[in-house]
Amino acid sequence: MDNITHGLTGALMGQMGLKKKTGLGLAALVLGANLPDIDVVGLLWLDSTEALGFRRGITHGPIGVVLLPLGLAALLWGFDRWQSRRGKRPVGRDPVSFKWLYILGLIGAISHSLMDWLNVYGVRFLYPFDKSWYYGDTLFIIDVWLWALLAISVWWSVRAERKSGSGERIALGGMALSLIFIAANVTITFFDYNAGGRLREPYPDRYISAPVPFVFWQRERIAQFPSGRWYSSEWEGNPAGYGYNHSGSIQCEMPDFSELRGSNPQLDAFLTWSRAPFAHGKRDGSIQLHDARFYDPLVRDRFTVALPELTCAELPAD
Repeated sequence: MDNITHGLTGALMGQMGLKKKTGLGLAALVLGANLPDIDVVGLLWLDSTEALGFRRGITHGPIGVVLLPLGLAALLWGFDRWQSRRGKRPVGRDPVSFKWLYILGLIGAISHSLMDWLNVYGVRFLYPFDKSWYYGDTLFIIDVWLWALLAISVWWSVRAERKSGSGERIALGGMALSLIFIAANVTITFFDYNAGGRLREPYPDRYISAPVPFVFWQRERIAQFPSGRWYSSEWEGNPAGYGYNHSGSIQCEMPDFSELRGSNPQLDAFLTWSRAPFAHGKRDGSIQLHDARFYDPLVRDRFTVALPELTCAELPAD
């Protein structure tokens, strides 16, 4: 999910009472809930395509989730000591416990990986011990409805806390509503997957029920059929039956990348990350790789790898 969602999730957990475990507890939860995204620094030395294969890996797996909160706890503990030495430590701050700073940072980091699992981008929970990607296909990466639930719950609980001294019940209710909203989206995806991908011919070989922005009750159908072609209900083009539209592009046979992958880091990173790769034929006869989850006919250079040395062999029609 986006970092606003992660931050609001950490803040709401703090308002539920966890922030009272230690001074700077709220900071530990909010920062911990965003901590695994420190892997974005990979963009400093990696090409944007190569970064796809780096993101949501080691910092989202057991090593990052366990060790990164240790560094966060050390920074917050040191910050508290630094303020004390300078005489600028807030009088009302509770004593700081390194143990609880770590535990709260750990809770935040775990929530981050779980939230990232909810969208079609996916997450590698067990990396580097297991490099498999896991996908929840539950929420769009930026869900304004979840934003609203979390933000209103945090605001309302803080307001109640200032008036009566406690807003924990409101925060607990907000978290319960947020979980109900997520569970409802899990159910929508479950029924769409089974109704859209399994009950009518022609049956797709692979099917993704992808959440879309704003209208959380709808799903984009993304499917691959026996010919190898990918179709989507959102792509422009002529109807291809079964509720899908053709992408409008020339789709090519997927070559054997076993040798080329070793000498092309962009290709290797793309194939590491891609869940629904397909080869698009360019005007010069070469191919360009796309992922059907993030294909936009109007923005064809997003999340792609050009392979000018390979020639397109167009796939047959379904």
